[in-house]
Amino acid sequence: MLTDPIADMLTRVRNANLAGHRRVDMPTSKVKVEIARVLKDEGYLVAYGVEGEAPRQVLWLELKVAPKSQRVLQGIRRVSRPGLRVYRGRDELPRVLSGLGVAIVSTPQGIMSGRQARQLGIGGEVLAEVW
Repeated sequence: MLTDPIADMLTRVRNANLAGHRRVDMPTSKVKVEIARVLKDEGYLVAYGVEGEAPRQVLWLELKVAPKSQRVLQGIRRVSRPGLRVYRGRDELPRVLSGLGVAIVSTPQGIMSGRQARQLGIGGEVLAEVW
């Protein structure tokens, strides 16, 4: 049993990225699928999907690679964790690397990027930062 499945997801993505793998598999959940959607919308993933039957479904992510086999995803960090939740209001949402990265935020309207949350004028729990 995992105490922090989001941190496990981010660690799997980080390790696959550093090892040069183009695809990574992990157990699925609704939150992980939403995080994958945000990563795809922001241009860090080529594709994602869910395979298998209900009790043993697997979420797969296909990492994007720049020309000359350079990694698009340079870093990924868990911000809010079970022992220390990090909530930010609409005016306090972080700008990752002065706007070059993206914050993944869980809001009352769902999981979205920090940029989208700022446009909608809502805050929430800052789950992770990606650059």
